[in-house]
Amino acid sequence: MSVLPLVFTSGWANGINAYAVVLLLGLFGATGVSDDVPQTLQRPEVLIAAAALFLCEAVADKIPYVDSLWDSVHTVVRPLAGAWVGALLAGQSGSLSDVAAGLIGGSTALASHTVKAGTRMAVNTSPEPFSNVVLSLAEDLGVGGVVAFAMFHPEAAAIVAAVLLAAGLLTLLFLVSRIRRFLRRRAQRREERRLASRAP
Repeated sequence: MSVLPLVFTSGWANGINAYAVVLLLGLFGATGVSDDVPQTLQRPEVLIAAAALFLCEAVADKIPYVDSLWDSVHTVVRPLAGAWVGALLAGQSGSLSDVAAGLIGGSTALASHTVKAGTRMAVNTSPEPFSNVVLSLAEDLGVGGVVAFAMFHPEAAAIVAAVLLAAGLLTLLFLVSRIRRFLRRRAQRREERRLASRAP
């Protein structure tokens, strides 16, 4: 069976939470749930590092503006993680070249990271902090659920990931226009107040 569906799904998930993906895949392999997980991901030091960084992300991801700062740093980390995991998965199965798998995993991770980071920027225009927590929990649960599903049904999980990625990109287009409108209105009000304060 081709490893391509699992590479694509892990790439999508890496773009949202790379540390959760590495941790989950490593645990699935170490506990014998799946034989498709490379030994590299099952190493104790990899699991410990992934768990520690996952906890850091779990906190940072729920704080307004800190989440966007965290995302900006991970603009490089998440696509690289997607490429690395994709290449490892391909090397494990031998059904897809490492380079192709790395490109698929990395580019998919970059696309889903763009959706995540853009959505967070839009959410941060809201004055209340609760939407950040809800969105972060939904992302964590979504990544966990889709990666676990991919262990047993890789093709179906890849379809789910593709639908979520497409929906996210469409949502991001809608949110970008809303953010621009919001910023234009705010700038216009500022200008009106400035002119009003100067009027005799």
